[in-house]
Amino acid sequence: MIYGKYGRVLGMVLAGGKGERLMPLTRYRAKPAVPFAAKYRIIDFALSNMVNSGLFSIYCLIQFKSQSLHQHIGKGWQFGSALRGRDFFVDVVPAQMWNGERWYEGTADAIFQNLHLITLFNADRVCIFAADHIYKMDVEQMLAFHMDNKADVTVAAYVVPSSQASQFGCIATDAAGRIVDFVEKPSVPPEIPGRPGFSYVSMGNYIFEREILEESIISDNTRKGSTHDFGRDILPLLFGGYKLMAYDFSTNVLPGNDKTYWKDVGTIQAYWEAHMDLLQHPSQLSLYNPQWPIRTVSFADPPSFTYPADQHSCSVDSCLAAESSRVLGAYIRRTVLSRGCMINPGSVVEESIIGQNVKVGRDCRLRRVIVDAHNTIPDGTSIGFDPEEDAKKYTVDKTSGIVIIGMPDIQLRKKMDIPNELSNLFSTESNGF
Repeated sequence: MIYGKYGRVLGMVLAGGKGERLMPLTRYRAKPAVPFAAKYRIIDFALSNMVNSGLFSIYCLIQFKSQSLHQHIGKGWQFGSALRGRDFFVDVVPAQMWNGERWYEGTADAIFQNLHLITLFNADRVCIFAADHIYKMDVEQMLAFHMDNKADVTVAAYVVPSSQASQFGCIATDAAGRIVDFVEKPSVPPEIPGRPGFSYVSMGNYIFEREILEESIISDNTRKGSTHDFGRDILPLLFGGYKLMAYDFSTNVLPGNDKTYWKDVGTIQAYWEAHMDLLQHPSQLSLYNPQWPIRTVSFADPPSFTYPADQHSCSVDSCLAAESSRVLGAYIRRTVLSRGCMINPGSVVEESIIGQNVKVGRDCRLRRVIVDAHNTIPDGTSIGFDPEEDAKKYTVDKTSGIVIIGMPDIQLRKKMDIPNELSNLFSTESNGF
Protein backbone atom coordinates (compact mmCIF):
# COMPACT_ATOMS: atom_id res chain seq x y z
CA MET A 1 0.00 0.00 0.00
CA ILE A 2 1.22 3.50 -0.79
CA TYR A 3 0.88 5.12 2.63
CA GLY A 4 3.27 5.88 5.47
CA LYS A 5 6.03 8.27 4.47
CA TYR A 6 4.29 8.99 1.18
CA GLY A 7 1.26 10.56 2.84
CA ARG A 8 -2.05 10.60 0.97
CA VAL A 9 -1.33 9.88 -2.69
CA LEU A 10 -3.92 10.34 -5.41
CA GLY A 11 -3.62 8.93 -8.93
CA MET A 12 -5.04 10.92 -11.84
CA VAL A 13 -4.92 9.19 -15.22
CA LEU A 14 -5.20 11.41 -18.29
CA ALA A 15 -7.50 9.43 -20.59
CA GLY A 16 -9.18 12.06 -22.73
CA GLY A 17 -6.96 11.97 -25.83
CA LYS A 18 -8.43 11.94 -29.33
CA GLY A 19 -5.61 9.87 -30.83
CA GLU A 20 -5.95 11.43 -34.28
CA ARG A 21 -2.76 9.76 -35.54
CA LEU A 22 -4.35 6.37 -34.82
CA MET A 23 -7.30 6.94 -37.11
CA PRO A 24 -9.36 5.01 -38.12
CA LEU A 25 -8.91 3.00 -34.89
CA THR A 26 -10.08 6.08 -32.96
CA ARG A 27 -13.07 6.81 -35.18
CA TYR A 28 -15.54 5.56 -32.56
CA ARG A 29 -13.39 5.48 -29.40
CA ALA A 30 -10.84 7.45 -27.41
CA LYS A 31 -7.18 6.53 -27.79
CA PRO A 32 -6.90 4.92 -24.29
CA ALA A 33 -9.83 2.64 -25.24
CA VAL A 34 -8.11 1.28 -28.37
CA PRO A 35 -7.74 -2.52 -28.06
CA PHE A 36 -4.28 -3.94 -27.45
CA ALA A 37 -2.76 -7.44 -27.30
CA ALA A 38 -5.92 -9.41 -28.15
CA LYS A 39 -7.84 -8.78 -24.91
CA TYR A 40 -6.74 -5.51 -23.30
CA ARG A 41 -7.30 -1.79 -23.79
CA ILE A 42 -4.37 0.66 -23.78
CA ILE A 43 -5.53 2.19 -20.49
CA ASP A 44 -5.20 -1.19 -18.74
CA PHE A 45 -1.42 -0.73 -18.61
CA ALA A 46 -1.51 2.59 -16.74
CA LEU A 47 -4.15 1.30 -14.32
CA SER A 48 -2.33 -2.01 -13.77
CA ASN A 49 0.89 -0.15 -12.97
CA MET A 50 -0.88 1.91 -10.33
CA VAL A 51 -2.79 -0.96 -8.73
CA ASN A 52 0.22 -3.32 -8.81
CA SER A 53 2.22 -0.55 -7.09
CA GLY A 54 -0.32 -0.27 -4.26
CA LEU A 55 -2.05 2.89 -5.45
CA PHE A 56 -5.80 2.30 -5.15
CA SER A 57 -7.20 5.85 -5.28
CA ILE A 58 -7.51 6.66 -8.97
CA TYR A 59 -9.49 9.09 -11.09
CA CYS A 60 -9.57 8.59 -14.86
CA LEU A 61 -10.21 11.88 -16.66
CA ILE A 62 -12.13 11.11 -19.85
CA GLN A 63 -13.51 13.24 -22.66
CA PHE A 64 -13.65 12.38 -26.38
CA LYS A 65 -15.76 9.41 -27.56
CA SER A 66 -15.59 8.00 -24.06
CA GLN A 67 -18.51 5.54 -23.96
CA SER A 68 -16.51 2.36 -24.56
CA LEU A 69 -13.81 3.56 -22.15
CA HIS A 70 -16.42 4.31 -19.50
CA GLN A 71 -17.95 0.85 -19.93
CA HIS A 72 -14.58 -0.87 -19.84
CA ILE A 73 -13.55 0.75 -16.56
CA GLY A 74 -17.01 0.16 -15.10
CA LYS A 75 -16.92 -3.56 -15.91
CA GLY A 76 -13.30 -4.37 -15.17
CA TRP A 77 -11.89 -1.91 -12.67
CA GLN A 78 -14.27 -1.79 -9.71
CA PHE A 79 -13.13 -3.02 -6.31
CA GLY A 80 -15.31 -5.45 -4.40
CA SER A 81 -17.72 -4.20 -1.77
CA ALA A 82 -15.35 -5.06 1.09
CA LEU A 83 -12.80 -2.57 -0.28
CA ARG A 84 -15.04 0.22 -1.48
CA GLY A 85 -14.50 3.44 0.37
CA ARG A 86 -12.70 6.73 0.45
CA ASP A 87 -9.31 5.26 -0.46
CA PHE A 88 -10.30 2.40 -2.80
CA PHE A 89 -11.76 3.48 -6.13
CA VAL A 90 -11.16 3.70 -9.87
CA ASP A 91 -13.64 6.36 -11.00
CA VAL A 92 -14.19 7.96 -14.39
CA VAL A 93 -14.46 11.74 -14.49
CA PRO A 94 -15.87 13.33 -17.67
CA ALA A 95 -15.50 17.01 -18.42
CA GLN A 96 -18.19 18.47 -16.16
CA MET A 97 -17.72 22.14 -17.10
CA TRP A 98 -17.24 23.36 -13.54
CA ASN A 99 -15.44 26.42 -14.90
CA GLY A 100 -17.65 27.43 -17.81
CA GLU A 101 -19.06 25.62 -20.79
CA ARG A 102 -15.86 24.19 -22.23
CA TRP A 103 -14.11 20.87 -22.65
CA TYR A 104 -10.72 20.05 -21.19
CA GLU A 105 -8.36 22.28 -23.15
CA GLY A 106 -5.11 20.50 -22.34
CA THR A 107 -3.58 18.10 -19.84
CA ALA A 108 -3.11 20.80 -17.20
CA ASP A 109 -6.60 22.17 -17.76
CA ALA A 110 -8.05 18.69 -17.16
CA ILE A 111 -6.49 18.77 -13.68
CA PHE A 112 -7.52 22.40 -13.16
CA GLN A 113 -11.16 21.57 -13.84
CA ASN A 114 -11.00 18.81 -11.21
CA LEU A 115 -9.13 20.54 -8.38
CA HIS A 116 -12.14 19.87 -6.17
CA LEU A 117 -11.37 16.12 -6.33
CA ILE A 118 -7.87 16.72 -4.99
CA THR A 119 -9.37 18.78 -2.18
CA LEU A 120 -12.02 16.21 -1.31
CA PHE A 121 -9.42 13.43 -1.21
CA ASN A 122 -7.11 15.64 0.86
CA ALA A 123 -4.11 14.59 -1.23
CA ASP A 124 -0.56 15.35 -0.18
CA ARG A 125 0.87 14.51 -3.58
CA VAL A 126 -0.63 13.61 -6.94
CA CYS A 127 0.56 11.08 -9.52
CA ILE A 128 -0.51 12.34 -12.96
CA PHE A 129 0.04 9.58 -15.49
CA ALA A 130 -0.69 9.12 -19.20
CA ALA A 131 -3.26 6.54 -20.26
CA ASP A 132 -2.19 6.31 -23.89
CA HIS A 133 1.20 4.57 -23.67
CA ILE A 134 2.07 0.90 -23.30
CA TYR A 135 4.33 0.59 -20.29
CA LYS A 136 5.16 -1.48 -17.22
CA MET A 137 6.45 0.48 -14.25
CA ASP A 138 6.53 0.31 -10.46
CA VAL A 139 5.10 3.69 -9.48
CA GLU A 140 6.17 3.31 -5.84
CA GLN A 141 9.85 3.38 -6.84
CA MET A 142 9.32 6.70 -8.62
CA LEU A 143 7.44 7.97 -5.57
CA ALA A 144 10.29 6.91 -3.27
CA PHE A 145 12.75 8.75 -5.53
CA HIS A 146 10.51 11.83 -5.35
CA MET A 147 10.41 11.72 -1.55
CA ASP A 148 14.10 10.91 -1.08
CA ASN A 149 15.09 13.91 -3.20
CA LYS A 150 12.55 16.21 -1.52
CA ALA A 151 11.35 17.12 -5.00
CA ASP A 152 8.54 19.53 -5.79
CA VAL A 153 7.90 17.74 -9.09
CA THR A 154 9.30 14.51 -10.48
CA VAL A 155 9.13 13.67 -14.19
CA ALA A 156 9.53 10.09 -15.44
CA ALA A 157 12.31 10.16 -18.04
CA TYR A 158 13.19 7.63 -20.69
CA VAL A 159 16.58 7.41 -22.36
CA VAL A 160 16.53 7.47 -26.17
CA PRO A 161 19.16 8.19 -28.83
CA SER A 162 19.39 11.95 -29.31
CA SER A 163 18.60 11.44 -33.00
CA GLN A 164 15.09 10.27 -31.99
CA ALA A 165 14.46 12.70 -29.13
CA SER A 166 13.14 15.66 -31.12
CA GLN A 167 9.66 14.11 -31.30
CA PHE A 168 9.31 14.29 -27.49
CA GLY A 169 9.51 16.77 -24.65
CA CYS A 170 13.24 16.78 -23.80
CA ILE A 171 14.79 17.15 -20.39
CA ALA A 172 18.21 18.57 -19.53
CA THR A 173 19.56 17.67 -16.08
CA ASP A 174 22.59 18.28 -13.95
CA ALA A 175 24.72 15.41 -12.68
CA ALA A 176 22.35 14.83 -9.72
CA GLY A 177 19.31 14.47 -11.98
CA ARG A 178 17.80 17.87 -11.26
CA ILE A 179 16.02 19.34 -14.27
CA VAL A 180 17.72 22.50 -15.51
CA ASP A 181 15.83 22.84 -18.78
CA PHE A 182 12.71 21.43 -20.42
CA VAL A 183 12.07 21.91 -24.14
CA GLU A 184 9.12 20.58 -26.11
CA LYS A 185 10.25 18.81 -29.32
CA PRO A 186 13.53 20.70 -29.85
CA SER A 187 15.44 20.47 -33.13
CA VAL A 188 18.67 19.87 -31.17
CA PRO A 189 17.83 17.75 -28.09
CA PRO A 190 20.01 18.20 -24.99
CA GLU A 191 22.22 15.23 -24.13
CA ILE A 192 22.49 13.45 -20.78
CA PRO A 193 25.59 14.55 -18.82
CA GLY A 194 28.27 11.90 -19.30
CA ARG A 195 26.27 10.04 -21.96
CA PRO A 196 26.91 11.70 -25.32
CA GLY A 197 24.46 10.72 -28.03
CA PHE A 198 21.61 10.03 -25.60
CA SER A 199 18.81 12.24 -24.27
CA TYR A 200 16.13 12.16 -21.60
CA VAL A 201 12.58 12.45 -22.92
CA SER A 202 9.48 12.89 -20.81
CA MET A 203 7.16 9.88 -20.54
CA GLY A 204 4.25 12.15 -19.64
CA ASN A 205 4.16 10.77 -16.08
CA TYR A 206 4.51 13.25 -13.21
CA ILE A 207 4.43 13.36 -9.42
CA PHE A 208 3.51 16.76 -7.96
CA GLU A 209 3.48 18.04 -4.45
CA ARG A 210 -0.09 19.20 -4.06
CA GLU A 211 0.69 22.83 -3.27
CA ILE A 212 2.97 23.17 -6.32
CA LEU A 213 0.36 21.55 -8.56
CA GLU A 214 -2.43 23.83 -7.38
CA GLU A 215 -0.32 26.96 -7.65
CA SER A 216 1.04 26.19 -11.10
CA ILE A 217 -2.19 25.19 -12.85
CA ILE A 218 -4.21 28.04 -11.32
CA SER A 219 -1.55 30.47 -12.52
CA ASP A 220 -1.47 28.82 -15.95
CA ASN A 221 -5.24 29.09 -16.29
CA THR A 222 -4.98 32.89 -16.22
CA ARG A 223 -2.08 33.06 -18.69
CA LYS A 224 -3.11 34.30 -22.13
CA GLY A 225 -1.87 32.17 -25.00
CA SER A 226 -1.23 29.09 -22.87
CA THR A 227 -2.17 25.72 -24.33
CA HIS A 228 -2.62 24.44 -20.75
CA ASP A 229 -0.27 21.52 -21.34
CA PHE A 230 2.11 20.17 -18.71
CA GLY A 231 5.00 19.64 -21.09
CA ARG A 232 4.57 22.77 -23.16
CA ASP A 233 3.45 25.29 -20.53
CA ILE A 234 3.77 24.11 -16.90
CA LEU A 235 7.16 22.42 -16.59
CA PRO A 236 9.21 25.05 -18.51
CA LEU A 237 8.06 27.69 -16.01
CA LEU A 238 8.76 25.61 -12.90
CA PHE A 239 12.30 24.27 -13.12
CA GLY A 240 13.89 27.66 -12.41
CA GLY A 241 12.15 28.28 -9.10
CA TYR A 242 11.29 24.79 -7.84
CA LYS A 243 13.09 21.49 -7.46
CA LEU A 244 12.18 19.36 -10.46
CA MET A 245 13.80 15.93 -10.68
CA ALA A 246 14.06 13.49 -13.58
CA TYR A 247 13.36 9.90 -12.58
CA ASP A 248 15.40 7.59 -14.80
CA PHE A 249 12.91 4.93 -15.90
CA SER A 250 15.75 2.52 -16.69
CA THR A 251 16.41 2.18 -12.94
CA ASN A 252 12.89 0.83 -12.32
CA VAL A 253 12.85 -2.83 -11.27
CA LEU A 254 9.86 -5.16 -11.53
CA PRO A 255 9.39 -8.37 -9.51
CA GLY A 256 9.50 -11.79 -11.13
CA ASN A 257 12.70 -11.10 -13.10
CA ASP A 258 10.58 -8.98 -15.44
CA LYS A 259 11.63 -6.11 -17.71
CA THR A 260 10.28 -2.60 -17.67
CA TYR A 261 8.82 -1.43 -20.98
CA TRP A 262 7.58 1.83 -22.45
CA LYS A 263 6.35 2.66 -25.92
CA ASP A 264 4.35 5.59 -27.17
CA VAL A 265 1.81 3.90 -29.44
CA GLY A 266 0.53 7.16 -30.86
CA THR A 267 1.02 6.18 -34.50
CA ILE A 268 -0.15 3.21 -36.54
CA GLN A 269 3.43 2.06 -37.06
CA ALA A 270 4.26 2.23 -33.34
CA TYR A 271 1.00 0.48 -32.45
CA TRP A 272 1.77 -2.34 -34.88
CA GLU A 273 5.41 -2.58 -33.72
CA ALA A 274 4.34 -2.90 -30.08
CA HIS A 275 2.17 -5.87 -31.05
CA MET A 276 5.02 -7.45 -32.98
CA ASP A 277 7.21 -7.02 -29.86
CA LEU A 278 4.75 -9.27 -28.05
CA LEU A 279 5.24 -12.06 -30.59
CA GLN A 280 8.94 -12.53 -29.79
CA HIS A 281 10.29 -15.00 -27.24
CA PRO A 282 11.61 -13.78 -24.99
CA SER A 283 9.58 -10.65 -25.53
CA GLN A 284 10.58 -7.13 -24.52
CA LEU A 285 7.03 -6.85 -23.17
CA SER A 286 5.88 -9.84 -21.13
CA LEU A 287 2.24 -10.45 -20.30
CA TYR A 288 3.02 -13.60 -18.31
CA ASN A 289 4.41 -12.33 -15.02
CA PRO A 290 1.98 -13.32 -12.22
CA GLN A 291 3.78 -10.88 -9.91
CA TRP A 292 2.98 -7.97 -12.24
CA PRO A 293 -0.24 -8.86 -14.05
CA ILE A 294 -1.84 -6.64 -16.67
CA ARG A 295 -5.43 -6.53 -15.50
CA THR A 296 -8.54 -6.12 -17.63
CA VAL A 297 -12.18 -7.13 -17.97
CA SER A 298 -12.85 -10.86 -17.76
CA PHE A 299 -15.57 -12.45 -19.89
CA ALA A 300 -17.29 -15.84 -19.75
CA ASP A 301 -16.01 -16.78 -23.20
CA PRO A 302 -15.02 -20.27 -24.35
CA PRO A 303 -11.32 -21.01 -24.92
CA SER A 304 -9.47 -20.42 -28.15
CA PHE A 305 -9.80 -23.24 -30.70
CA THR A 306 -7.77 -24.42 -33.72
CA TYR A 307 -8.73 -27.28 -36.05
CA PRO A 308 -7.98 -28.52 -39.59
CA ALA A 309 -11.11 -28.13 -41.69
CA ASP A 310 -12.35 -28.86 -45.22
CA GLN A 311 -9.14 -30.69 -46.15
CA HIS A 312 -7.03 -27.72 -45.09
CA SER A 313 -4.39 -28.21 -42.42
CA CYS A 314 -4.20 -25.72 -39.56
CA SER A 315 -1.00 -23.90 -38.60
CA VAL A 316 -0.64 -21.23 -35.92
CA ASP A 317 2.88 -19.88 -35.39
CA SER A 318 4.05 -17.04 -33.09
CA CYS A 319 0.58 -15.78 -32.24
CA LEU A 320 -1.48 -14.34 -29.41
CA ALA A 321 -5.00 -15.73 -29.36
CA ALA A 322 -7.69 -14.44 -27.02
CA GLU A 323 -10.70 -16.28 -25.68
CA SER A 324 -13.24 -17.66 -28.19
CA SER A 325 -10.97 -17.00 -31.18
CA ARG A 326 -11.11 -19.78 -33.78
CA VAL A 327 -8.73 -20.84 -36.54
CA LEU A 328 -10.29 -23.43 -38.86
CA GLY A 329 -8.03 -24.84 -41.55
CA ALA A 330 -5.98 -21.64 -41.92
CA TYR A 331 -2.32 -20.60 -41.74
CA ILE A 332 -1.62 -17.90 -39.15
CA ARG A 333 1.86 -16.46 -38.52
CA ARG A 334 3.00 -13.57 -36.25
CA THR A 335 -0.56 -12.40 -35.73
CA VAL A 336 -2.76 -11.22 -32.86
CA LEU A 337 -6.24 -12.78 -32.70
CA SER A 338 -8.75 -10.90 -30.55
CA ARG A 339 -11.81 -12.20 -28.74
CA GLY A 340 -14.44 -13.90 -30.85
CA CYS A 341 -12.64 -13.67 -34.19
CA MET A 342 -12.75 -16.53 -36.70
CA ILE A 343 -10.36 -17.37 -39.55
CA ASN A 344 -11.96 -19.69 -42.11
CA PRO A 345 -10.41 -22.51 -44.19
CA GLY A 346 -7.79 -21.76 -46.81
CA SER A 347 -6.90 -18.31 -45.50
CA VAL A 348 -3.38 -17.08 -44.80
CA VAL A 349 -2.88 -14.27 -42.25
CA GLU A 350 0.60 -12.92 -41.50
CA GLU A 351 1.94 -10.10 -39.29
CA SER A 352 -1.55 -8.78 -38.69
CA ILE A 353 -3.84 -7.67 -35.87
CA ILE A 354 -7.33 -9.14 -36.06
CA GLY A 355 -9.93 -7.38 -33.94
CA GLN A 356 -12.83 -8.56 -31.82
CA ASN A 357 -15.58 -10.51 -33.62
CA VAL A 358 -13.86 -10.19 -36.99
CA LYS A 359 -14.74 -12.92 -39.51
CA VAL A 360 -12.12 -13.65 -42.15
CA GLY A 361 -13.68 -15.60 -45.00
CA ARG A 362 -12.33 -18.53 -46.95
CA ASP A 363 -9.19 -18.35 -49.08
CA CYS A 364 -8.24 -14.83 -47.97
CA ARG A 365 -4.70 -13.45 -47.84
CA LEU A 366 -3.82 -10.77 -45.30
CA ARG A 367 -0.32 -9.43 -44.65
CA ARG A 368 0.56 -6.49 -42.36
CA VAL A 369 -3.09 -5.61 -41.87
CA ILE A 370 -4.97 -4.21 -38.85
CA VAL A 371 -8.64 -5.20 -38.95
CA ASP A 372 -10.71 -3.39 -36.33
CA ALA A 373 -13.64 -5.00 -34.52
CA HIS A 374 -16.85 -6.36 -36.06
CA ASN A 375 -15.64 -6.52 -39.66
CA THR A 376 -16.33 -9.32 -42.13
CA ILE A 377 -13.69 -9.99 -44.78
CA PRO A 378 -15.36 -11.62 -47.81
CA ASP A 379 -14.11 -14.91 -49.27
CA GLY A 380 -11.10 -14.61 -51.55
CA THR A 381 -10.07 -11.12 -50.38
CA SER A 382 -6.39 -10.17 -50.70
CA ILE A 383 -5.10 -7.27 -48.58
CA GLY A 384 -1.56 -6.05 -48.05
CA PHE A 385 -0.05 -7.12 -51.38
CA ASP A 386 -1.03 -4.33 -53.79
CA PRO A 387 -0.58 -0.85 -52.24
CA GLU A 388 -2.44 0.94 -55.02
CA GLU A 389 -5.50 -1.30 -54.80
CA ASP A 390 -5.43 -1.23 -51.00
CA ALA A 391 -5.40 2.58 -51.01
CA LYS A 392 -8.60 2.62 -53.08
CA LYS A 393 -10.55 0.57 -50.52
CA TYR A 394 -8.87 0.98 -47.14
CA THR A 395 -6.68 3.27 -45.06
CA VAL A 396 -2.97 2.78 -45.74
CA ASP A 397 -0.43 4.21 -43.31
CA LYS A 398 1.96 6.30 -45.38
CA THR A 399 4.95 5.70 -43.13
CA SER A 400 4.80 1.92 -42.75
CA GLY A 401 2.51 0.75 -45.54
CA ILE A 402 0.33 -1.04 -43.00
CA VAL A 403 -3.30 -1.38 -44.11
CA ILE A 404 -6.02 -0.49 -41.59
CA ILE A 405 -9.68 -1.44 -41.85
CA GLY A 406 -11.68 0.62 -39.38
CA MET A 407 -14.88 -0.49 -37.71
CA PRO A 408 -17.88 -0.65 -40.05
CA ASP A 409 -20.20 2.30 -40.49
CA ILE A 410 -23.19 2.44 -38.18
CA GLN A 411 -25.97 0.70 -40.13
CA LEU A 412 -29.38 2.34 -40.19
CA ARG A 413 -32.34 0.04 -40.65
CA LYS A 414 -34.21 2.36 -42.99
CA LYS A 415 -32.72 4.12 -46.01
CA MET A 416 -32.71 7.89 -45.71
CA ASP A 417 -30.79 10.93 -46.81
CA ILE A 418 -27.89 11.53 -44.46
CA PRO A 419 -26.71 15.13 -43.85
CA ASN A 420 -23.18 15.69 -45.12
CA GLU A 421 -21.83 16.40 -41.65
CA LEU A 422 -22.98 12.93 -40.50
CA SER A 423 -22.14 10.94 -43.62
CA ASN A 424 -18.78 9.76 -42.21
CA LEU A 425 -20.56 7.95 -39.36
CA PHE A 426 -23.70 6.42 -40.86
CA SER A 427 -24.47 4.17 -43.78
CA THR A 428 -27.67 2.58 -45.00
CA GLU A 429 -25.92 0.06 -47.23
CA SER A 430 -23.41 -2.58 -46.25
CA ASN A 431 -20.15 -2.58 -48.22
CA GLY A 432 -19.08 -5.99 -46.94
CA PHE A 433 -16.95 -4.54 -44.13
